[in-house]
Amino acid sequence: MSPRHQPHEIVERALELSRADGCMVIAGERSTANLRWARNALTTNGVTRGRTVTVIATVDGAEGTASGVVSRSAVTAAELEPLVRAAEAAAREAGPAEDAQPLVSGVPHSPDFTAPPAETSSAVFDGFAPALGESFAGARAQGRELYGFALHEVSSYYLGTSTGLRLRHDQPTGSLELNAKSPDGARSAWAGRATRDFTDVDPQALDAELAQRLAWAERKIELPAGRYETLLPPSAVADLLVYQMWSAAARDAAEGRTVFSKAGGGTRVGEKLSPLPLTLRSDPRAAGLECAPFVLTTSSGDDASVFDNGLPLGPTDWIRDGVLEHLVTTRHSAGLTDLPVTPLVDNLVLDAGGTATLDEMVAATERGLLLTCLWYIREVDPASLLLTGLTRDGVYLVENGEVVGEVNNFRFNESPVSVLSRATEAGRTEPTLPREWGDYFTRAAMPALRVPDFNMSSVSRGV
Repeated sequence: MSPRHQPHEIVERALELSRADGCMVIAGERSTANLRWARNALTTNGVTRGRTVTVIATVDGAEGTASGVVSRSAVTAAELEPLVRAAEAAAREAGPAEDAQPLVSGVPHSPDFTAPPAETSSAVFDGFAPALGESFAGARAQGRELYGFALHEVSSYYLGTSTGLRLRHDQPTGSLELNAKSPDGARSAWAGRATRDFTDVDPQALDAELAQRLAWAERKIELPAGRYETLLPPSAVADLLVYQMWSAAARDAAEGRTVFSKAGGGTRVGEKLSPLPLTLRSDPRAAGLECAPFVLTTSSGDDASVFDNGLPLGPTDWIRDGVLEHLVTTRHSAGLTDLPVTPLVDNLVLDAGGTATLDEMVAATERGLLLTCLWYIREVDPASLLLTGLTRDGVYLVENGEVVGEVNNFRFNESPVSVLSRATEAGRTEPTLPREWGDYFTRAAMPALRVPDFNMSSVSRGV
């Protein structure tokens, strides 16, 4: 085996070396390409590659099955056996795993399991970069400065197990973040997009959107803290609902620890959460948001289990027509809660059948706030899923259907579940990039939401 052997060879060799009662091996190959720019000029670009191998060993004992997980980067052939032995030692030293289940079996092999990993390169920007250059020229001529970055990553994951699974998934992930600033830095606007290949990203259209927002910001208006009718754009909605998804473990809810816990015991599955016909769903085959169609995890917790690696994933409605349908379960937590097995899926879509664009929702607003995005989101109270955070890069006042100026930033205090219960309108669902969670979660499609009384709890200065 060569020092730079193929990922599927790593998996096979590690399984051969295993002396544990059960073994799972995940080999991940990752390549990235990026562009960065400031003041209307490219500053850096580069391409990187990396590899991580995770071995999960299971050891049966009189009191149950224990697991040991060890991950290492840049593993060579000579380092495979020490890695396998380290996982086995970790399993022997651990107590019985609470989430222990039989390893998944019987899943058809991926036909391309032995193919080389997919890769990205700077060529992914061949169409995007010239358009970005034209955006620089236009911004320079009109007196604004563009800052930002474009990142493209392709990860190939190979999963092999001692029960015979041989699964592989290639995941392209791209994101663009673009800031426009006035030369004195007093005005700033942001736009972001998620993409699989940068063929559907138009930097000139984004720059035109930012130019409009900078023009709105020429008039400054001071507003006090309070509850305002607020238009949350898709990016802000995504940030709230991604956090809600991460907080939707069935076991936590059944044990009375979360907003999805039912008073008196059990969960709120079956309860109506919104008067709007909102459907929040995940689907590994959703067009443009495709993700791994099987469980792929290197750690266990209330919302994931290493024993579930390879478990097939399908479409899941978390909320359907405003009613809570499912919470996140592993095979273990499904047994504890008597709920169906519905693991996390790496995308999220909210849809209420709305057709209005954000501009049309602005035109229908008598008086309210239009946000750009949220950031620095933190949890205050898990029992209500109360979150706090800040607005950023533009909060605008709308009067009689028109934006009349930029107002100060705010700190907000809101629960995503409460927001869904109070929203009075949902616009057209469209792909979006969460601003706060974009480093961890990019595959989202959301509508804008109208909330009649969004809680701006205090004024934020210096953002």
